Amino acid sequence: MKAVIQRVSEASVTIDEVVVSEISNGLLILLGIETEDTTDDIEWLSKKIINLRIFNDENEVMNNSLLDEDGEAIVVSQFTLHASTKKGNRPSYIKAAKPEISIPLYQQFITIFESKLHKKIGTGKFGETMKVALINDGPVTIVIDSKKRE
Repeated sequence: MKAVIQRVSEASVTIDEVVVSEISNGLLILLGIETEDTTDDIEWLSKKIINLRIFNDENEVMNNSLLDEDGEAIVVSQFTLHASTKKGNRPSYIKAAKPEISIPLYQQFITIFESKLHKKIGTGKFGETMKVALINDGPVTIVIDSKKRE
């Protein structure tokens, strides 16, 4: 499971000209799910993201987590995070999980993330064409892979 985490001062997801999710201070999380991902990946990754100390404290040092900030979050499924560009110029998405695997894992990630954050989060809509807008605060962008756990 891969996640691109962006600290944002605002973010939104629009589908068919309708804003379906919108936040201010928090995280926009792009989530890529692969076939081998399990509940263990979800538990580890959600805990890691929620506790990442990437928000500034009173001394302008990144010491606070999403929990410390009482921040908001949007999680958007994005299979293209598993693109392989090794051969040719057309990315291959063979590592990305098919919908029958990724949809339940995406929904489970949302449920677990909300339980750890103690609040509802925004989402996109799986399989839809979405317009994701954000103002990256910092900019702060971090990529985490649950298989590497670095």
